[in-house]
Amino acid sequence: MSYDFSVFKNKTTEIEDWLKKELSSIHTGRATPVLLDNVTVDSYGTKSAVSHVASITAEDARTLRVVPWDKAHIKTIEKAINDADMGLSVSADDKGIRVFFPELTTERRQNFVKVVKDKLEESRVSIRGVREDSWEDIQEKEKEGEMSEDDKFRAKDELQKLTDEANNTLIVLAEKKESDIMS
Repeated sequence: MSYDFSVFKNKTTEIEDWLKKELSSIHTGRATPVLLDNVTVDSYGTKSAVSHVASITAEDARTLRVVPWDKAHIKTIEKAINDADMGLSVSADDKGIRVFFPELTTERRQNFVKVVKDKLEESRVSIRGVREDSWEDIQEKEKEGEMSEDDKFRAKDELQKLTDEANNTLIVLAEKKESDIMS
């Protein structure tokens, strides 16, 4: 009997998706609406993402335009973006908010690369945890007689192969983001 790796594959896909989302929130000097995804605003008593209470568009390579659907939210959105401490300049007018992304200094770029490496390491630790869970499950199945010892070692080899593939995918994502930041 061979081991079913679907749970392992699903969890590694979730970790990969998490890393993609985290990396997309790190700005590379170009203004994209995704960068404000983690900024939340108090809207009618609940915390909501800025994108849920306003339209966000890129005016040019370094400027975003945030237009709230309810003009009463202009000040709260402005405050939320400032409080997010992303190093952005914010300017409000009667129609909405302009968010200016400054040129990235070498020091700022290096800080963003450190954040990318931290996120990569966090995701790799998660992959190791999923691998350990799967390995324990394989050993348990062998003890219960559901698989032979040979099948257990075949499954272990396959598990390592899948773990290496998942880690390589994460590394590629992080390296691409690092090159975007440094260019």
